[in-house]
Amino acid sequence: MNKRFQKLATPYLIWLYILALFPAVFMFGLMFFNMEGIDTDEISFTFENFKQLAEPSTRIALLNSLKFSVLSTALCILLGYITAYFLYKSHIQNKFLVLTILILPMWSNLLLRTQALANIMEPNNIFTSLFHIQVKEDAVGIAGGDLAVIIGSVFTYLPFMILPIYTALEKIDPMLEEASLDLGSNEFTTFRRVTLPLSLKGVVTGSVMVFLPCMSGFAIPEILGKGNIVMIGNIIEQFFKNMNYNIGSLLAIVILILILASIALVNKFDKDGETVL
Repeated sequence: MNKRFQKLATPYLIWLYILALFPAVFMFGLMFFNMEGIDTDEISFTFENFKQLAEPSTRIALLNSLKFSVLSTALCILLGYITAYFLYKSHIQNKFLVLTILILPMWSNLLLRTQALANIMEPNNIFTSLFHIQVKEDAVGIAGGDLAVIIGSVFTYLPFMILPIYTALEKIDPMLEEASLDLGSNEFTTFRRVTLPLSLKGVVTGSVMVFLPCMSGFAIPEILGKGNIVMIGNIIEQFFKNMNYNIGSLLAIVILILILASIALVNKFDKDGETVL
């Protein structure tokens, strides 16, 4: 029976090789060559592309990506754990419905959601139009600044934090918490010494699921940051737009290595994939 199910995965594996593995191998080869666009007449092998990693623009973009990713992930951990914990402790009968509502925004297009956020962050937005609110001419919105990018990242990726944490909490045996309380521990001590350690798998999984798209994304800083904030995803996009596929591939491979390292980290903490939905 297992072999039958394995055969059903064959079309997916073929699709995965075509759309993921082959482009990654192709980009890995491109970063060692120098050529103009797709013109292969004057192609040459070189290590000069690696100098781009030391360029000030690349370093600034990497630092920006790291800063916003860490801040967004930290806020998602705080908000995501609180939300998941209260949902876990609540007496709501249909918790699946609540989780569905939480992930409902993810069913819409990312660019549309980001554009909607950008509109809300402007002084003249959809709410001022609907309620006929007069806005001062010199009013300034938060779009174009650091806060806008952080809010956009948290709003977009928070469900990726809530789901694995909630899954980890649901898998905790209630008898362990009851035993801790029976032995004289209070609610806070039980949470600190029993619940929190057993739910760290979900925190690690959620952190990786939030950190990686924040680190490599370009739509949120481009739209909400109005081009004022440059992250590594924006640099990669610019190189590919300018048909500089060699350096663009180099930077993309750097991000890919980071992704693979993060997946290895998740596998170390959650070998059975219990918190990966």
